[in-house]
Amino acid sequence: MADSTPLLSQPNSENISESPQLDQHLPSLNSTIEKCIGDHFGWPQFLQAVVVSFARFFDAQQSFIAVFTDAEPTWHCKEALGSNSCSSASDICQLPRDLWAWDSPEKSSIISEWGLQCAGSIITGLPASAFFMGCLLGGLILSTLADESLGRKKMLFISCLAMAFSTLLTTFATNVWTYSALRFVSGFGRAAIGTCALVLSTELVGKRWRSRVGVVGFFFFTLGFLSLPAIAYINRDSTWRNIYVWTSIPTIFYSILVHFLVHESPRWLFVKGRKEEAIETLKTMAPANNQNLTLSFSSLPVEQESWNVGLYSAIKILVKKKWAFRRLSAVMAVGLGIGMVYYGMPLALGNLSFNLYLSVTFNALSELPASLLTFFLVGKLNRKSSLLVFTILSGICSIMSILKGVKSCTTLRIGLELVSFFSGCTAYNLLLIFTIELFPTSVRNSAVSMVRQALVLGGVLSPLLAAAGRGDGFLSYGVFGIVIGCFGLFVVFLPETRGRAICDTMDEEECKEKGSACNIGSAGGEA
Repeated sequence: MADSTPLLSQPNSENISESPQLDQHLPSLNSTIEKCIGDHFGWPQFLQAVVVSFARFFDAQQSFIAVFTDAEPTWHCKEALGSNSCSSASDICQLPRDLWAWDSPEKSSIISEWGLQCAGSIITGLPASAFFMGCLLGGLILSTLADESLGRKKMLFISCLAMAFSTLLTTFATNVWTYSALRFVSGFGRAAIGTCALVLSTELVGKRWRSRVGVVGFFFFTLGFLSLPAIAYINRDSTWRNIYVWTSIPTIFYSILVHFLVHESPRWLFVKGRKEEAIETLKTMAPANNQNLTLSFSSLPVEQESWNVGLYSAIKILVKKKWAFRRLSAVMAVGLGIGMVYYGMPLALGNLSFNLYLSVTFNALSELPASLLTFFLVGKLNRKSSLLVFTILSGICSIMSILKGVKSCTTLRIGLELVSFFSGCTAYNLLLIFTIELFPTSVRNSAVSMVRQALVLGGVLSPLLAAAGRGDGFLSYGVFGIVIGCFGLFVVFLPETRGRAICDTMDEEECKEKGSACNIGSAGGEA
């Protein structure tokens, strides 16, 4: 039974359940859930949100692990065989192999172990691109299942477990081709983790805590990103395979934890007609003094859609409805630009002539203020104007970092890169919260997944640009800045959602879009 004392309380707030107007209308699912848990955030909800959001920790590790495992190590001329030609050369591909040696053990990176230093940007960037290509395909295949059949919890469990086992198998790769194939499989399994964790955690709480609970996952993502420099530094004198072992085994144990401790979304259960399961889930989260929970739901009709629910029908309806397609196209365009910066900049850090461990740590740390800013100000920030400001700022700083004169100052360059990455992180956080508020429960997971697909598409392209940018900074940071600055402008085509109640069905959202009255039990929907 839930703790009767809310973990976080707002004593001056109006209690939704005490509003007499709600009893005068046929309630909607949203208003009924708000009456039960809307003003309360007890320990059961807090623990559920933490466990679900922790999936982002492992998500971050696999997203950026290539920064270390696929890095090109530094090299030096051999003392005994050193010559003027070796000392003056800047490209080891122009030197005989016996004149130089790696500064680190040969097995510390796939580049040095498999001799890929002269293979070109397409080959060296292939494993990271393969990972994000797997994310793209996995997102298309797996994302809609969380809305239509498996649900959020099962999809989260399956995705985490698939990513963990494929990551563990990566340690047995013997060449760049099998390595890339296993990275593809890992990306395929990882595809639904971020979406399911975000959607499930926000659907377990009321409107008041929705945006803040969504930000919790961003904190765990940051911690996962921060853990990579530490793991890589500990294993700097050993094989790159150890990094995959250290990140895969904990993920397996976490998957088991999800299976036994996490509840399914009551909103999704109710939309799917599983009213009894939804009520039982709410009873574990509702306040102890809420004795009329079953009675509150007994007169509530199941809010099924007017369209037939089938495999991939969530995606089809998003494309078929003009207002939904317009929203989806705009947020996906913004997501593509943000994804180029968010995934590309960490992969291009080796181009800055700065200590790799420190630069990755600084980038990971810059996510903390981005998450804090989102957490404390998300209730006050307008979604549209905030996204516009952060995408433009990120683009300007990224382009400035490759201007003539800045390249010669490493400190200034890393400073501009950090500002650009911080702005991109903040925009990333705001975009996902914005997407949750733009689409109803019945298609929310699919909509968020499509936006993440756009973000990941930026991830597919960015490793190739990062590898090409080793010789020309414009091909990495210049392109990143132009894309996020231009694509961020698409946010002007979206409606503002700050402070707006979320809907549960497409019919309800469409009525709200048209500004007309709908007889679908939405009288209490704005509570």
